[in-house]
Amino acid sequence: MAKEYRRVLHWFRRDLRLTDNTALLEANSSGVEMVPVYVLSDWTGDHSWTGPKRQKFLCECLSSLSGNLEHLGGRLIIRQGDAVSEILRLIKEAEIDAVFYNEDVDLFGQAVEARLKEQSPVPVHSFQDASLHGPTDILKGDGTPYRVYTPFSKQWLPVEKRSPAGRPESVKTPKNLDSLPLPTLATWGLEEGGWELPKGGEKAARERMKEALDRRIPQYDDTRDIPSIPGTSRLSQDLRWGTVSIRELYQKAAKLGSEQYLKELGWREFYFQILHHFPDVLKDEFNPDWRGLPWDEPGEKFEAWKSGQTGFPIIDAGIRELLKTGFMHNRVRMIVAMFLTKDLHIDWRLGEQFFAQHLLDGEIASNNGGWQWSAGTGADAAPYFRIQNPWSQTKRFDPKGEYIKRWVPELESIAPKKFQDPPADGKSLAEGYPAPILDHSDERKRTLEIFKKHRSQQQ
Repeated sequence: MAKEYRRVLHWFRRDLRLTDNTALLEANSSGVEMVPVYVLSDWTGDHSWTGPKRQKFLCECLSSLSGNLEHLGGRLIIRQGDAVSEILRLIKEAEIDAVFYNEDVDLFGQAVEARLKEQSPVPVHSFQDASLHGPTDILKGDGTPYRVYTPFSKQWLPVEKRSPAGRPESVKTPKNLDSLPLPTLATWGLEEGGWELPKGGEKAARERMKEALDRRIPQYDDTRDIPSIPGTSRLSQDLRWGTVSIRELYQKAAKLGSEQYLKELGWREFYFQILHHFPDVLKDEFNPDWRGLPWDEPGEKFEAWKSGQTGFPIIDAGIRELLKTGFMHNRVRMIVAMFLTKDLHIDWRLGEQFFAQHLLDGEIASNNGGWQWSAGTGADAAPYFRIQNPWSQTKRFDPKGEYIKRWVPELESIAPKKFQDPPADGKSLAEGYPAPILDHSDERKRTLEIFKKHRSQQQ
């Protein structure tokens, strides 16, 4: 593309990479000079959408991005505050001729985009980058969105995907612009928590992608449900923050023949389009039949769930993995979420919020979709009468107790078979470990009664 502008601005958001970054490549080819900017939030720890682990990962991603830009001759400009206000200020300060950015997939980001387009004194160019297809690309024959995954995926899979592009060869950024220093946890008044997090940034993400393509995805169909082994791609946080390109990942994974893995990427896009067409899912049950369900007030049992102290080994292992690493195995996420909603009878929205605070890959659409699936209230959800038994799920997916013992050291010396059935005496499995806080069989019956009663009242 011929240079159209003298100086342009690229607004980094959830696209913290140089490779196959749609808006970045367009900006760099459209302007003689480019100002790459990231606007830090004013988050102070009192919101529900992020947490310290996520902010630490973001810091590493931005540090990596800054170094990569400098290598090409550019410079990442850091500002903090309201994104629109800061970009408008920078447009004036740097005499920007046009703004480029990749579109967000959630409602909050889209609202900010709308404000920017309305208030910007210069042209604003936006691009689809976070997904393979936009939310209106895959529709039913009558033009309405899919509400169920399987028919969506049957149409989504064969549609041609855009090929990945390269990366800029050089970036020219004016040298006289003020920038805040790269953020650290102290930027938000946070402290290190002794976590075990994957390294943030494009280089680390590309190394993980190579390992996934070489070793994990070829075996994905057989290993994806076993939490004790590295059987999933472990790229979810990199897709969330855009340190890898979904187009590059899809293209390379498609050559390996694991349709199941491609379908998992399809679930991500299915939930994107659900959120786009049905934005009320963030506050209401997707299935209107289940709106108004009675939920128990959170109390001591909720606190036990959040700290991995329920006396159910697979539940506690999952929560402790999350608290330590910012990740929880997908199979375990389902078990843990269903335990909260079907055994503790606690509102799925509270679990959704807790996950959003701790998951490095916390994607608003997927997090909401997964929680509503487990609660039985969402798109393509598990029927309300499908209630996973933590004991039998352990027997099936962690029969040797390897995952449990990794994250619940109190149970290191306990025979794995004891993790597969509730203790007959109802007592603790080991000294220093709590007894089960409830009887799964009793709570399952109660859940069935709650849903049946609600359904009868709706008729």
